[in-house]
Amino acid sequence: MTQLTTTNRQGFAPATMGEAMEFSKMLAESSMVPRAYQGKPQDIMVCVQWGYELGLAPMQALQNIAVINGKPSVYGDAMMALVQASPVCEGIDEHIENEGTPNPVAVCIAKRKGRNPVIARFSVEDAKRAGLWGKQGPWQAYPKRMLQMRARGFALRDAFPDVLKGLITAEEAADFPEEAKPRERDVTPAKPANPLDAIAPPPSLPEPELEPEPLPQPIEIELIHVDSPNDSAESAEQVAELVVLGDWPLMVPGKEQPFSVHASQQEWQQAYEDLADKTAKAGKRPARERMTILKELREVNELQLKRINSIDRVRHTQSYSGRINALGAAVPADEK
Repeated sequence: MTQLTTTNRQGFAPATMGEAMEFSKMLAESSMVPRAYQGKPQDIMVCVQWGYELGLAPMQALQNIAVINGKPSVYGDAMMALVQASPVCEGIDEHIENEGTPNPVAVCIAKRKGRNPVIARFSVEDAKRAGLWGKQGPWQAYPKRMLQMRARGFALRDAFPDVLKGLITAEEAADFPEEAKPRERDVTPAKPANPLDAIAPPPSLPEPELEPEPLPQPIEIELIHVDSPNDSAESAEQVAELVVLGDWPLMVPGKEQPFSVHASQQEWQQAYEDLADKTAKAGKRPARERMTILKELREVNELQLKRINSIDRVRHTQSYSGRINALGAAVPADEK
């Protein structure tokens, strides 16, 4: 059986490829390693190798190196420890400027021996421009800490690239888009450069000698009438269902009857966008309340949105995301 070499400082230390493979298999079957590495001996082996290059013991590497969105990274506290343990580090200073104002700024000053200090700043305005401020997760739960981690990552990477071997902070890697997203967008029809190109061309006129096809007859209310104790409620549901199947109704949250009914997809889309714009710009309502109404408006019209073509559906999704992001930025910091 393969034996592992032991040391006083780092515990088990694989010395050969065979020992490293056996070591990785043992750890992959353990519940004491992070869940992302359980059952993955190959990932453990690569992580341990990264640790050796950075100066981390195997178990330290497993706890502090993560692959996020396809990018190997190291947690901010471990990055600070690696830099401070380096003989070229003269000191690290971190603080918050303008604390108590709408735009606090995290500052990290990295001092390397024989060189000018590297100063990195990351403010709330920087986070908003990057689409991070108010983002679900740590940016909502620990915004001050996330500002600190972003400033720290920039400063330490600029001042000590040889110590960090090109790794970024795990906190920064978590905010990168996933690699799968571009491939998913590749199969989606591209948005036309001119928005007018997305509008379907008008139908060609029928030949003069042919009779035009009659328009569909509207559904009569009498066809859905039932005599029962729950006559009014059931009839309202049936009317709404038949109108959806036969026309383009624009629904609003909390109402069983359509806000308006349109004869064509184009008319419905224009009315839907107009109503969404008015909702987003309703200045008398708090921004968070307008975000909720926009979400509900989209949900109650989900059936109609599924009926339209993919190009127009992408356009509506982009408009919805733009309104939500704009309103999210307008929510006061103390309400986030």
